[in-house]
Amino acid sequence: MGEFDGKSVIITGGALGMGGDTAVEFARAGANVMIADINEIAAASTLERMAAAGTEGLFIHADVSQDAACQRVVREAAGAFGGVDVLFNNVGIQPADSYANVEGTSEELWDRIIGVNLKSRFLMAKYSIPEMRKRGGGVIINNASVQGQQSMPGVPAYAASKGGDLSLTRQMSLDYAAENIRVVAICPGTIDTEMVRAVAREELGSHDEDEVAARVAEYGKDHPLGRVGTGLDIANAVMFLASDRASFMTGTFLNVDGGYMAQGSWAKGAGAEA
Repeated sequence: MGEFDGKSVIITGGALGMGGDTAVEFARAGANVMIADINEIAAASTLERMAAAGTEGLFIHADVSQDAACQRVVREAAGAFGGVDVLFNNVGIQPADSYANVEGTSEELWDRIIGVNLKSRFLMAKYSIPEMRKRGGGVIINNASVQGQQSMPGVPAYAASKGGDLSLTRQMSLDYAAENIRVVAICPGTIDTEMVRAVAREELGSHDEDEVAARVAEYGKDHPLGRVGTGLDIANAVMFLASDRASFMTGTFLNVDGGYMAQGSWAKGAGAEA
């Protein structure tokens, strides 16, 4: 028997990276998992990994910055699995060529980053909460960032979205605590994901994957634990927060950052997480 047998889980940005690894671990624990993403190729690979872990998952192509797409994701997950128990608002973007100050950030780019990284949290919660209510409660986990607490140069939209993640987490937790719906967040440090590797490629001007991997490993030197995080590190934290072991936790966040936030002047290297 898995820890999450019979539970219904939605993961946005679940096709790869932190979301993909978390989807696989939930599947291993017996959960029914719907991954929402725009990357169909990566999603197919993750579905294969989920099946190998023991539970068939579902994929829905969806841009969750859009209202209609979020309604559809929740409707199809609830229809397939009988409801919604856990929502992992994971999806996040910070294009490698978008690092600039406010003057250098276009309105279009601002809207896109805020739409994917923050508006999607609001929309997915808006439509998931009624389904959680039917089940007698649930858990919403927002993927924020250490950049929601401190920041670095050149990321105004990303930093604003991650600060918003934390504030929205606190606010929603107060509105829904009486209905046994917990709302929490994680704040990753630098995690070895495709987004971070894209930053490394941009810095190096190279697509040699050995060079890129070495550059990503260098980012780990800025963390007290001496390494970057992995998708499994994130999955373990998310599954703890989603479990009954965290039943007295709401309105707060958990740093999964290798000690980043325990030190000052941390924002060196990639400065990107998701």
